[in-house]
Amino acid sequence: MTDAVARWLARNPQWLGRELEREHADGMADTARLWIGPAPTLSNQPPPQELQQMLHISRKFDVAERDERNRRLGRAGEERVLAHERVTLGIAGRDDLARRIRWVSEEDGDGAGYDIASFEPDGQTRLIEVKTTNGWDRTPFHISRNELAVSDERRAEWCLFRLWNFSRAPKAFELRPPLDAHVSLTATSFQASFR
Repeated sequence: MTDAVARWLARNPQWLGRELEREHADGMADTARLWIGPAPTLSNQPPPQELQQMLHISRKFDVAERDERNRRLGRAGEERVLAHERVTLGIAGRDDLARRIRWVSEEDGDGAGYDIASFEPDGQTRLIEVKTTNGWDRTPFHISRNELAVSDERRAEWCLFRLWNFSRAPKAFELRPPLDAHVSLTATSFQASFR
C-alpha cells in the first residue's frame, strides 16, 4: 500500500502543496484566531501510525523539492501567526499595537532569531519564532543555533509558536525558554572547516 501511495504522489506532486497555494491574506479575519493548547510533554508517547507511513513516503522525494515545500509551509505558518497576533491584539482593544507588529523574517531576512515582533496586550515586546508542520503536535522540528541563542538572551520576550495539523485544522501551542525544559535538542548538522 505504501508503495502505491508513493507512486501516486510521484505522479501528482502538486497534491502535496495544494493547501499552501491558496491566498492566506484574504479572508483571514474570520479564521485568524488559532486554538492554542498545552504543549506536549517529554514523555515517550509513540507517534501515530500515519506519521511512520508519511516518513517512509517522504524519503522517496527530491530533497530540493522537499526544501521548497517546507519553505512555503513555513511562510504560510508565519503569515497565519501574524494574522492571529493582529486579531488577538485587536480583540484586546490594542489596535495601536496590532498596527506595529512586524514580520521580521519577511521584511529584514531570516537572521534575527525570531520571525515576528509582536506585543502582549500590556505593551511588552513578544518575539515569536514560528515552527509549522502538517503533522501532529509531537512532530520533530529544526531550530538554528542563532534561534537558540536569541531565546536564551531574550527569555522574557521570546517564544516558540508551534503550529501543527496546519493543512487540515491548525492548532498551536507555545514554548517559553529554556527550550531544553520542553524538548530534547539533538545536533543533526555540523559545520566542517579546514584546519
